[in-house]
Amino acid sequence: MNVNAQTDATVVRRMRRMRFRKYTLSFCRAMVLILSLILIVYISNDTFRNVPFLENHTYMTFQLWVCVFFLIDFFVEFFFAGNKRAYLAGRWFFFLISIPYLNIIKQYDMHFSESVLYYLRFVPLLRGAYSLSMVVGYVSQNRAVSLLWQYVAILASAVYILALIFFYQEHGVNPDVKDFWDAIYWAAMNVVTVGCYFAAVTPVGKIISVILPVLGMMIIPLITAYVTSKINIFNQGGGKSAGGRQS
Repeated sequence: MNVNAQTDATVVRRMRRMRFRKYTLSFCRAMVLILSLILIVYISNDTFRNVPFLENHTYMTFQLWVCVFFLIDFFVEFFFAGNKRAYLAGRWFFFLISIPYLNIIKQYDMHFSESVLYYLRFVPLLRGAYSLSMVVGYVSQNRAVSLLWQYVAILASAVYILALIFFYQEHGVNPDVKDFWDAIYWAAMNVVTVGCYFAAVTPVGKIISVILPVLGMMIIPLITAYVTSKINIFNQGGGKSAGGRQS
């Protein structure tokens, strides 16, 4: 009886630890996603209004605490990792992109070009894009559907961020980029490899015009293959049902 009681107590404690681990990691990933979405709203608003973000105390403070939470999330996942060496080997990049580089630059009065500082604002969002793909992947229990939605989330995030950078670089220089919707349209046409009626004129814009079709050629065929396979399965099922009714 004592042995059985001890075994049951051990199982209960193990289940509680697993439940605590699951809820903690889910909370951290959800918070990373929410903070990343708020961060992209901040960046978008400052870009559209041409606000000098280093002088925006509210934004700089918010980004600092976002990066602090990202670092906490990194160490929480490290704590729960079964193989900590493998975790560090596979996730060290998440630690680097969680460092508040802009706050460090401002604190020590380092001097960089305005474009470099602008791009550094997107570094923490790489962590958010990963969390978005993970959260979206939880929508379905089917592994194939989960993976498909993760690819869609990554592609959509990349298109929006690259369109925002394109707008920042091309607006006022390229007469065809009158507002952000022109940048979104340009990015969407390039990611599906159709091409847009106007082209990039800045070096950064030209680099983005190469990155977008590559992303599209990597991810869109996966989506097309999945949809095609579902249509074939549906058609085969319909054919079998029709054959059964005729017999």
